[in-house]
Amino acid sequence: MNRTILDIHILQTVPPSNLNRDDTGTPKSATYGGVRRSRVSSQAWKRATREAFGELLDSSELGIRTKKVVEVLAERVMELDSSLPPATAQALAAETITTATGSKVAVPGRKSKQDTEDPAAESTYLMFLSNRQYGALAAMTVEGGKGGDLQALKDFLKVKENKSRAKQLVLTEHSVDIALFGRMVADSTDLNVDAAAQVAHALSVHAVEVESDYYTAVDDKNTDAETGAGMIGSIDFNSATLYRYAALDVNRLQENLGAGHDDARPVEPTRRAVAAFLEGFITSLPTGKINTFGNQTLPAAVIVKIRSRRPVSYVAAFEEPVAPSEGGGFLRGSCERLAAFVPDLEASFGLSDGPKGWVLRVGKETEALSGLGKTVNLSELLAEVGDAVAARLAPEPSENGGPEGGSSGAAPESGA
Repeated sequence: MNRTILDIHILQTVPPSNLNRDDTGTPKSATYGGVRRSRVSSQAWKRATREAFGELLDSSELGIRTKKVVEVLAERVMELDSSLPPATAQALAAETITTATGSKVAVPGRKSKQDTEDPAAESTYLMFLSNRQYGALAAMTVEGGKGGDLQALKDFLKVKENKSRAKQLVLTEHSVDIALFGRMVADSTDLNVDAAAQVAHALSVHAVEVESDYYTAVDDKNTDAETGAGMIGSIDFNSATLYRYAALDVNRLQENLGAGHDDARPVEPTRRAVAAFLEGFITSLPTGKINTFGNQTLPAAVIVKIRSRRPVSYVAAFEEPVAPSEGGGFLRGSCERLAAFVPDLEASFGLSDGPKGWVLRVGKETEALSGLGKTVNLSELLAEVGDAVAARLAPEPSENGGPEGGSSGAAPESGA
């Protein structure tokens, strides 16, 4: 059975900015095609995408990635049993977290001498659990530790069936962001979730030089007799036309999310997740130094393709850096480069027999891309890709008219 993989290709111009900096404060970069390029790490854009989910999805569909898992679970426990004091709820939560995830938790040192109470125990690494998983674990904690009895909870969780149930609660009801970006639990690898999404480091299509802005700040209370600045400093920046790419294994996403609770619409959770990822990835922007530069841009062009075998990036189109157009600018040349590269690549590797794809574009500079797919706006793109995904994932009717099992995912052919 064919798999369903979405390729998302984006061209986005960014004016002077420092979206993603290294340990020295300089915008990140990489050498590609023998020249230095501007780079925005995949982690930075995945974080921005996850932040965008807050406006695109209900909080019940999202997760929390934190070391403070005990604190979060204790809050849920107290919502169910308001009679429990925080310290008791935290002790119960720590026991449940340890049993359910196999992870060690420990109380960190006090951050200041003014702290009068020990903080809640924390895990030794970031842990990613969904809001629904926290809710289910809280209910189990209250069930086993009635009245705040820690020993009763320990005895309850020692029962094989209860211990197994606690682990199962962490293996089901994954949030959209866990299903997309995966989860690693070092102490219990059976709780790991393989990511459905792959996000590439964004690269400029041309060579880039880092520039530096020297700035001063004036003291408002200075008199005319007091010259000079109250503060001086400098900040590095660059500007670039970026090629961004992401691939989404929709079958794996469906596996990670599980079937829908509505039998009439079994693929609806996957459709919603696909639409949220598309919109979040396309419209999000890392916020590094955003107040300093105000570099609030949206993509100039977006190409979305459906694949059946493996993801395919178009970054090789820019291995030779794009030269500025006669009147300046890199966008027109980048679009012309893609318009020539994509048909050649797809014809050479037999990739052109699937759905044609969709193109969202802005301005005359992007006209060359119009032949690479159906021209749509953002709302049309989200709706049509969602419909196409739902149709490909829908269970096939059996001979007696009932649905057979839906399509199942397979491990990606290229690593994340």
